[in-house]
Amino acid sequence: MNITERIENLAKLKSALYQKDFLLTWEKSEADLKAILEIAGLLKQLRAENISPRVFDSGLAVSIFRDNSTRTRFSYASAANLLGLAVQDMDETKSQIAHGETVRETANMISFLTDFIGIRDDMYLGEGNKYMREVASALDEGFEKKVLPSRPGIVNLQCDMDHPTQSMADLLHLKNTFGSLEALQGKKIVMSWAYSPSYGKPMSVPQGIIALMTRFGMNVELAYPEGYDLIPEIVKLAGKNAKESGGSFKVSHSMSEAVKDADIVYPKSWAPYHIMQERTELLKNKDVKALEELEQQALKNNAKFKDWEYSAEMMKTTKNGDSLYMHCLPADISGVSCAAGEVEGAVFEKYRIKTYHEAGYKPYIIAAMLFANKFERPAEVLRGIFERGLKRVDSLQLFSF
Repeated sequence: MNITERIENLAKLKSALYQKDFLLTWEKSEADLKAILEIAGLLKQLRAENISPRVFDSGLAVSIFRDNSTRTRFSYASAANLLGLAVQDMDETKSQIAHGETVRETANMISFLTDFIGIRDDMYLGEGNKYMREVASALDEGFEKKVLPSRPGIVNLQCDMDHPTQSMADLLHLKNTFGSLEALQGKKIVMSWAYSPSYGKPMSVPQGIIALMTRFGMNVELAYPEGYDLIPEIVKLAGKNAKESGGSFKVSHSMSEAVKDADIVYPKSWAPYHIMQERTELLKNKDVKALEELEQQALKNNAKFKDWEYSAEMMKTTKNGDSLYMHCLPADISGVSCAAGEVEGAVFEKYRIKTYHEAGYKPYIIAAMLFANKFERPAEVLRGIFERGLKRVDSLQLFSF
């Protein structure tokens, strides 16, 4: 579709994203999710056609990363810059938090001229999404009491429950790979645990995938060794979503069986629910010795399942022997980044560029979340941007030297 057609499609969607935080995909309607995909696609197409989508002349997009990040950190910065905002990363070690500054105080102090706050907080089970909502409550009060001229929107850049910017980028990747959202109906996607030589990986990616893909009529299979459960409420939600969408949801305990006839395979390691529960309490108590013991226990248990590696032999059993491989990156690649890991080196190399394309949708998804939060009628604003036709790069000036 051309840009004008896409704008018309967006205008037909009755979404409710204006001035709303984006914290969990399952809090959003199907129209909301489709609107994010459409806006992301439009922003990507505008940039490809050298049209600047800058809608801010000034303002900040603050990022708070309480865990390490490469793709999401740079995707958030890219998204904010695409729309014209400056980015300020908040380093909590350089703030007054160590001196007793409260979340309520910090949230207001960083928000005087801030339009958005992106937060990653996935270390503590039961705490990450809760922290985001505490920040949201503080911003509500700051705006209501006229401390803040406007209420910054919050985007979840990964928490203990969900990774919405990742799962939405994955959905856009699938939509474009198979041609449409409708084409995803009946497709089998396997979200499988895979072996990793490290421990403590968050559950938010697999939880985000099963909760989102079941909403679009896909046949979702969650595979993991006995004992590597996810948060029970989210697994239950995936089953409910599948029933409502006409898809299916299944839990199994054999990777090699699960991937048979699959259209998409997503092998990704995560720490078991009970381990994350125990780890959270130890982290809160700063019990270093017990944390070390838990890590060794978890790694020893992981080592029992080294055969949970997505291999070329497994791939042969998928749909047409060549299903789409997906990963949020970085993958644990056997013989490349580790001795033994989530995926065989040759398999990853075959799909490596496709995983880069998959990751490349994230800046546009985040930009779409920011855009939809700020503008009540995003289709009208995008139409104005297109008609304005401001060049992102002036080729005449670029080559005038």
